[in-house]
Amino acid sequence: MIDERDYLAHDAVGLAALVRAGEVTARELAEAAIRRIEARNGDLNAVIHKTYDKALATADALDEARSGPAAGRRGHAAAAGGAFRGVPMLLKDLNPPSEGDPCHLGTRVLRDIGFLGPNDGNQVICLRRAGFTFAGRTNTPELGQVATTEPLAYGPTRNPWQPERGPGGSSGGSAAAVASGMVPVAGGGDGGGSIRIPAALCGLVGLKPSRGRVSNATHDSATGLVSLHALTRTVRDSAALLDAQSVPFVGDFEVAPHQEAPFAEVVAGPPPERLRVGLRLERPASTGGEVHPECAEAARRAAHLLELCGHSVEEAAPTALDDEQMLAVFIKIWTVAAAATLQALGLLVGRELEEADVEPATWFYAQRGLATEAREFLAALQARQNFALDMARWWGDGWDLLVTPTTAKPAPPLGELVAGDEDPVRALVNSMPYGAFTLPFNLTGQPAVSVPMGQTADGLPVGAQLVAAYGCDDVLLQVAAQLEAANPWPLLAPD
Repeated sequence: MIDERDYLAHDAVGLAALVRAGEVTARELAEAAIRRIEARNGDLNAVIHKTYDKALATADALDEARSGPAAGRRGHAAAAGGAFRGVPMLLKDLNPPSEGDPCHLGTRVLRDIGFLGPNDGNQVICLRRAGFTFAGRTNTPELGQVATTEPLAYGPTRNPWQPERGPGGSSGGSAAAVASGMVPVAGGGDGGGSIRIPAALCGLVGLKPSRGRVSNATHDSATGLVSLHALTRTVRDSAALLDAQSVPFVGDFEVAPHQEAPFAEVVAGPPPERLRVGLRLERPASTGGEVHPECAEAARRAAHLLELCGHSVEEAAPTALDDEQMLAVFIKIWTVAAAATLQALGLLVGRELEEADVEPATWFYAQRGLATEAREFLAALQARQNFALDMARWWGDGWDLLVTPTTAKPAPPLGELVAGDEDPVRALVNSMPYGAFTLPFNLTGQPAVSVPMGQTADGLPVGAQLVAAYGCDDVLLQVAAQLEAANPWPLLAPD
């Protein structure tokens, strides 16, 4: 049996290597994850759906397929393979469904009818093929609408670094689970910063891949804002996970350019040649507001380390970031998507949803979306495309990378980003410092990653965001790995 210290000492790539070497079984890893979840989840409320029996059964099948007489039969051999064979992970409650498991999207209506996923979504198919065992699903705000994880359906998730603070959102449950050592990786999705924000607030690596890198068919194809991936403790885990998920499916609205070399090989190989890097510390014009000095310092520290690595760094950034209409375009698309989602939920529950079925902020966004005329929505989509083209010109002018703070503030106290009946826009307004630097790149579809850059004087993690040109996920991961080597970060929050 693997003890807790050894379990916590390895990332997902490391645990998979132990399984391949025969030093530990898939079942032993599943049991270690279950013990850790049971030990920490009562304090953090990160895991809301536990699928322990399925995880153990899958682990047993993987062990049997690897060593038993059926190992050579078709089907069993595939089950025994996979880069992450036997590694436990958690899925986000907003990730695509896993067959027969609860999937409530942070809502009370799906919780109350006991909704179960009818099949595996495309992302889950890829992760299952990679050999992961799924121990459960993590908490998320209702429909991922805000930058905190405090849904009425399941209550707040707490930040492992300071439990009175939030872990960010919408992948906050996944971030808390990984940062506390429940599992080495957990699923995420990013529609405005929902991977990068909790990664920064919990001291993790959070990659939003290029739009179309991970299949989003049937999940969020219409708006193109959401990119699926995961929260990880190491860059190499993020890279290897991207390899496992970079599989196009029939029906994909967009597919990112093919990468010749696997991302895991790129990260493990030689560092990139000298790059031209821009640094931006001020918030985009349409989001306004100040940047907390320690969040700005995180970006400066990343830029300084990149200089020490041999790259050219200047205080420069795309002028498109100061487009006064950028935030309005994002909100227009976001609210129409909220309205469409509520209509889809109504089909699942068998009736049209009412105001009492959802949280005040969700209802407000959806009603605003319903009031949007078709020509307004099409104009917003065209404006998004124009914004992406304007942004791309900066990279076309010879820049390779942009560095910014990931968030404009450290982790907020619980309750600060929650809306009330009297003030439904409070959540949006108070979330803005957390999405100011991240949401522009959901509009453009570019890859962006948050990497840990230390802690505030109060002990809260802060991160720096790196952004590359569309399709250049390999460059982004190479540079993130350079920063990881130059600035090793704590892999876990203290118990």
